[in-house]
Amino acid sequence: MKRVRWQEHIVIEPDLHHGDPCIKETRIPVAMVVGSLADGMTPAETQEAYPQLSMEDIFAALAYTAEIVRSDPALGGLR
Repeated sequence: MKRVRWQEHIVIEPDLHHGDPCIKETRIPVAMVVGSLADGMTPAETQEAYPQLSMEDIFAALAYTAEIVRSDPALGGLR
């Protein structure tokens, strides 16, 4: 599977959910998607809980999170 370009699925807008990264055209924060997966939900279960999400949205949330971790020295990443 080709990595999803998170930039096509994630928005950060000051007036949307206090500026938290959210899935485009929803009010669903990336943290909620990733948190659901971290809590043991499968991508399919996450999509069932949030039917407005596509599988690409879910994988975009993971790709965004991975990029943040890689780029933030405080999280162990390199700049």
